[in-house]
Amino acid sequence: MTNPTTDPRPLYRRATEQAAALIETVRPEDLTRPTPCTAYDVRALLGHIVGGTRRIALVGEGGDGQSAPLSASDVPGDRWAQAYDEARQRAVRAWAGDDRMTATVRVPWGEIPGRAALSAYVMEIVAHTWDLSEAVGRPFPLDAELAEFSLAAAHEALPEGPREGRPFDAPVPAPEGADAYGRLAAWLGRQPLGRS
Repeated sequence: MTNPTTDPRPLYRRATEQAAALIETVRPEDLTRPTPCTAYDVRALLGHIVGGTRRIALVGEGGDGQSAPLSASDVPGDRWAQAYDEARQRAVRAWAGDDRMTATVRVPWGEIPGRAALSAYVMEIVAHTWDLSEAVGRPFPLDAELAEFSLAAAHEALPEGPREGRPFDAPVPAPEGADAYGRLAAWLGRQPLGRS
C-alpha cells in the first residue's frame, strides 16, 4: 500500500529520467518491434508516452486532462528522445509547487487530488518504461524502488478482476521469482516478450 503522505514528485522525476535514458537507446530499426503492451509497437508506445506526459503536464498546469490527446502524432521518427525530454521537463515544472499535491485536478478518470493523480502517472510511466525495455532488449537495469511504489499504486487503483473501461487487462500470473517490475507487469495484464 502506498503511503498517502508520500510525495510522488521525486519519484516522478526519477521515473521520467529513467524513461528518458531508455528512450535514448531506441534505434530506428526498433520502432516496429512489438511491446508487451499489445496495442502498441515501439513507435506507438513512444507516441503514447510523449502524449501521456504532455497530458500530465497540462493537468499540473491546471488544465483539463480529459481534453488532452492520449498520443503524440507530431513527432518525427528520429526526435522521440527530444520530444519526451521536453514533455517531461514541462511536467516536472508543472508539478513543482506544493499546492499541486492538494489541489483537485481533472484527469481522464475524474477529479482527484493532485497527489493521487501524479502517483498514478508514476505508475503509468514506470509500466511503459518496462514495456519499452522489454521491446528493445533490456539495455540496462531498471530502478526497483520505482517498481515497488508503482506496484502498490496499481494494487490500490485497479481491481483484481475484469477491468472494463480501463486501459489495463486483467492480471495474469507473475512468473516465479519475478522482480517488482515483473509483478507490476503481471498485475497490469502484461507478459514478458520472452527475450533473455
